[in-house]
Amino acid sequence: MGRLCDICLERRPALRRPKTFQQVCRCCFFSAFEEEIHKTIIENQLFKHGERVAIGASGGKDSTVLAYVLTELNKRHNYGLDLFLLSIDEGITGYRDDSLETVKRNEVQYGIPLEVVSYKALYGWTMDEIVQEIGQKNNCTFCGVFRRQALDRGATVMGANKLATGHNADDIAETVLLNLLRGDIARLSRCTLITTGEEGALPRCKPFKYTYEKEIVMYAYFKKLDYFSTECVYSPNAYRGFARQFIKDLEAVRPRAILDVIKSGEDFRIGPAVKMPEQGVCERCGYISSQKWCKACVLLDGLNRGLPSLGISRSRGSKKQVQQPLSVGSVTDVLHQNTEKGTPKKIRNVSIDF
Repeated sequence: MGRLCDICLERRPALRRPKTFQQVCRCCFFSAFEEEIHKTIIENQLFKHGERVAIGASGGKDSTVLAYVLTELNKRHNYGLDLFLLSIDEGITGYRDDSLETVKRNEVQYGIPLEVVSYKALYGWTMDEIVQEIGQKNNCTFCGVFRRQALDRGATVMGANKLATGHNADDIAETVLLNLLRGDIARLSRCTLITTGEEGALPRCKPFKYTYEKEIVMYAYFKKLDYFSTECVYSPNAYRGFARQFIKDLEAVRPRAILDVIKSGEDFRIGPAVKMPEQGVCERCGYISSQKWCKACVLLDGLNRGLPSLGISRSRGSKKQVQQPLSVGSVTDVLHQNTEKGTPKKIRNVSIDF
């Protein structure tokens, strides 16, 4: 008789879990995977009953599995959450337009509404247009900054109390390594937090903080979930790719290394003599920032002035970089023009003059 599942001791194993090395059947894998995420949610008090939660949805495996699992756990354990999908259309031809079709199918499959916010509407630029302006180098800097702010603004306008993202254990380990390589103490001290932004209007949480990417892929495969797997056409040049490969090499030698890197980041302490940036708001758009202008406004100003490298320099926020702010209204005020009596609407076609 062949080997049996290490958990139920009844069925034949279908896989070996990368994190625990257990040989498990599909049913036990589904149960263990979902229960671990439920435990993470409960132990870290990620949600409160009655909250409206935006799920950052790209159509990829992480966000697709997150949307599916949160929907299931919300019903099973009576979280009492009002869930909706929030997608960002960066304007990348042949990539984002296709992945958005996947998210639209997920909307129907999971029975939760979808809202889409575009770079073109928020910033007046698509990523294709930005890459034409700046070339293949540093385009991920623009996209990362713009995407983060677009998610926050979209979720806020749609009345969300919290934003849940599909960042997994591999992603967080990569971020710890990147912040070490960059010497970014401020980000290193908070990148392992399971919930960030609690002092602001919209906290973010990561239910997959301790979930391995391989297990997410296996879960999506065995559940036959509908997700988009094509890599972004601009990502091969991303600096993060080198950190990702290093983490994968560590995992091949010692799978526990992913959680060990995260634990190292959690145990990182900043001495009392180290002066940390003070969080304020951008003078130009009202978004959170430790400088006079937020990073998005600096980058956008450079694009609009024909100086796309303006916000890439190390001396961020310096007087040489940031000129006198233009007279513009708050982005949040403009976005809120698309709501009537507090009722959220699609904000896909909002135009903002920077």
